[in-house]
Amino acid sequence: MKYCKKCVIPDTRPGITFDENGVCSACQAYANRTLVDYKQRYKELEAICDKYRHMNGENGYDCMIAVSGGKDSHFQVYVMKELMGMNPLLVSVEDNFPMTEAGRHNLKNISEAFGCDLITIKPNIRAEKIIMRKTFEKYGKPTYFIDRYIYTYPLHMALKFNTPLLVYGENVSYEYGGNGAVETYSARDQISNGVGSGIPTEELLGDGVSMKDLNFFEPPSQEDIAKLDPIYLSYFVEWNSFKNYEIAKRWGFHDLTHEWIRTHHVEQMDQVESPAYLVHSWMKYPKFGHASATDYASRMIRYGLLTREEAFRLVKKHDHALDPRCVREFCDFLGYSEHQFWSIIDSHYNSELFEKDCMERWVLKQE
Repeated sequence: MKYCKKCVIPDTRPGITFDENGVCSACQAYANRTLVDYKQRYKELEAICDKYRHMNGENGYDCMIAVSGGKDSHFQVYVMKELMGMNPLLVSVEDNFPMTEAGRHNLKNISEAFGCDLITIKPNIRAEKIIMRKTFEKYGKPTYFIDRYIYTYPLHMALKFNTPLLVYGENVSYEYGGNGAVETYSARDQISNGVGSGIPTEELLGDGVSMKDLNFFEPPSQEDIAKLDPIYLSYFVEWNSFKNYEIAKRWGFHDLTHEWIRTHHVEQMDQVESPAYLVHSWMKYPKFGHASATDYASRMIRYGLLTREEAFRLVKKHDHALDPRCVREFCDFLGYSEHQFWSIIDSHYNSELFEKDCMERWVLKQE
């Protein structure tokens, strides 16, 4: 594994690229911000909002925001409702896992604090459990079922409610490095970024699951998607996870302080809703040798909050250490024993990157 010369992202991250100086595409994208006129882009956002404002009448919805209730969701609603003066309809997909106290509070708060209607789908739990087991065991992608809904459901709702302006947060591929890393305001193609795509739907059928159980699972037709104007807010405002967090707190967002300190994270403010869901983001570790600690430590370097040396120490301490609460709640939901769970995890370790030490622990070969 080779690491970016500026942050701690390895070259095993899917879609990441490095320049001739060994700097990753995410750090390059961050450096390019100095060339961006964000005042002009803010005016562009205002013009887009003016285009759709009151399109469904003086009191009707004029945009839709895909939210989870997290810090970035609070920031998105703050920008669109408070700064842009829009009347958004919020849409959310619940993963059906047990939620943290913070998660329950935040989803309620984002509606109450900003005075917005919120509609939520809880997908078919029986189908979810069957499909989750399939995608976890074969692909190491346990939440593929939910992740696909997160991408497809807002598209369907935007069409149904005639709100073409559909607002997402950051362009993940561009901001943090990944497939299709192009700076663009349009989020029309994000369904193809690999998180909610790549597994043939017909492979997920059977064992009691049919297409009748998968409403909204497939995206709308390309013809219908072309009627929408999905945007990344990160194109128009300078995106900073920690700044978003500070603004969100002022509007009542709760992090995990005094509730739960996660062993595999270096912060307690991101993806705070469902412990079991975090198995998904941690699965990057056995497959690619890095996980959430690497992701956030790298951001913190770019934001000037950590040195690279400090970040490497945090990554070594936290990245591998999947939190036991995540394991327990994941196993309880899907009916696995913890032995079964870890056996499946073992099958996904990349033998080119990892080996077992004398304590039977998977360790990176270069360490």
